[in-house]
Amino acid sequence: MIKIAKYEFDSREQVISKIASLGTATDEDGNEYPTHKHTIVQLGNIVLEQGQYDEEGNETVSPVLSDKWHVDVLWNGIDDHPYGWKSYAVDIDGDGVHSFLGLSYNAHKF
Repeated sequence: MIKIAKYEFDSREQVISKIASLGTATDEDGNEYPTHKHTIVQLGNIVLEQGQYDEEGNETVSPVLSDKWHVDVLWNGIDDHPYGWKSYAVDIDGDGVHSFLGLSYNAHKF
């Protein structure tokens, strides 16, 4: 069973900590790798309002970025958000700025 969830965290560092809590190991060369089977995409500070540009490509109005660090997760084999993730979950209409291989967010969301 797969589920899709979208999250807004306070910072990139907070996301890194949350991801690490899902489980990691270190190989013989010292490289850390995940031990979980979830797919995590860090979107960062997404664009809330598009910028405007003149015909030469010069910015005339700056884009407005979210102050939150956005993450999409395709959870594999779990029935609910892991501990500490649910309070950062957001529910949106449609797929938003990212989707997983054409999977519908609405059809697979928690």
